[in-house]
Amino acid sequence: MRDSETYLGTVQDVNGTTVSVLLTEESLTDFIYIDGQGYRIGQIGSFVRIPIGFIDLFGIISQVGASSIPGGQSEVQSHGSRWMTIQLIGESQRNGIFQRGISQYPTLGDEIHLVSEKELYRIYGQPNKPFFVRLGHISNAESIPALIDINKLITRHSAIVGTTGSGKSTTVASIITALSNQMLYSSARILILDIHGEYGNALFDRANIYKINASSNAKFKENELQIPFWALNFDELCEICFGEFNDEKSRNIVLERIQSAKANSLTKNSKKGVTLDTLSVDSPIPFNIHYLWYQLYIETFGTYYKGPVGQPIENLAYELDSFGEPKKGNPMEGISPIFKNVKNDKDDNEKINHIPNSHDFGKQLLLLGSKLRIPRYNFIFKPKDWLPDEDGKVTKDLDSLLKNWIGSEKPVTILDLSGVPSDILHTTIGILLRLLYEALFWARDLSQGGRHRPLLLVMEEAHIYLSENSKGMASKVVQRIVKEGRKYGIGAMIVSQRRGCQ
Repeated sequence: MRDSETYLGTVQDVNGTTVSVLLTEESLTDFIYIDGQGYRIGQIGSFVRIPIGFIDLFGIISQVGASSIPGGQSEVQSHGSRWMTIQLIGESQRNGIFQRGISQYPTLGDEIHLVSEKELYRIYGQPNKPFFVRLGHISNAESIPALIDINKLITRHSAIVGTTGSGKSTTVASIITALSNQMLYSSARILILDIHGEYGNALFDRANIYKINASSNAKFKENELQIPFWALNFDELCEICFGEFNDEKSRNIVLERIQSAKANSLTKNSKKGVTLDTLSVDSPIPFNIHYLWYQLYIETFGTYYKGPVGQPIENLAYELDSFGEPKKGNPMEGISPIFKNVKNDKDDNEKINHIPNSHDFGKQLLLLGSKLRIPRYNFIFKPKDWLPDEDGKVTKDLDSLLKNWIGSEKPVTILDLSGVPSDILHTTIGILLRLLYEALFWARDLSQGGRHRPLLLVMEEAHIYLSENSKGMASKVVQRIVKEGRKYGIGAMIVSQRRGCQ
């Protein structure tokens, strides 16, 4: 076979799956033609073949080089000793289908051959299998389709990496377009966390798009993205609403008040499967955070008229407006009440004192109040049909929200997060991922559960919230999905910049 035009050299060293090859003098040219097709020799990433009996081993070139010419050898070895290193990746029976893994290894002196387009087809070409999707073609062989195994893509997770501007989003859009072909894959279910709002234009014909401040004038339909605050667990709610507390006592006070608010709501609005005995502070039971904030604000900043009768909370000292009305504020609008200053002059009969036993988290309440007033946070604090009244009653419950996201007739859902305030973006992503994971976990044996209809979660710009040192909520949930999601039909596609480009 050494007369073959594909012959490159011989094996010189074998170290596991790493093979060193000495190139022949005849293969010094950089370009050869085989059956009218041009091939470059020694390209990093290109394939080579090692025939061993009835088996062909395949490897990928990982390194090429040339040693210096020893003295007195220039006439014998005018070009020096040229070599390359290859990594073995798989094998096939002669003219058979390629399989990953190596059952036997080459020995010294075995021949190395260039892989032609015909042989590349043995590695890549499986177009007739229904669970393979065509995305394009192999870069150095236009006649060979680039195929992706849907089952492995979803059940084994995947990653798309590249530098800024390298075409990651275009690649993702191409993959999603192929996977969401309803004629071929009627049960396809894909959800994209779209950080920059890039995918609506590409996928609007097959996707439900949820966006903060959705436009009615857009060329495609946009729906309002709503994430009810009461669906958050306690840690998430604290992160969004209060930030860090000064001490554990303050945190426990808020925990107890939220638990109490949910218990009162459950008493007035029963929920199937939840009782007061099974209720926890993390249970997704609607309650009104505006009134909770308002009451805590009064208890923290309030003043009262000191008198012989009544409790302090019954004698609050509000400032008066120009009409003589007390400035009580508006809890639903996040407008705080305004209280008179403390007055304890011995010559004045009117005494005004602070509410006794006031709380030590005024800074956190001021932060929450500002968020209740700012429209950018309405998708959490005023989620329309999911906004509870004072008694915790809602028009729609969490099941309808999740049905919109992962139970639609359309195969793709895009959650456009470009309008999420940057200070809560990471937490919001963690909340969405947790809700989706837990929804499919608890519904795993139902017809819409992940086992019967898997879900592919596409996480765009993942390096933003999944960095090496990230310890946020999103990072923890993604680790959980990657470790356990396959058991419940959840596949992850992580789209990120390369580590050195971040």
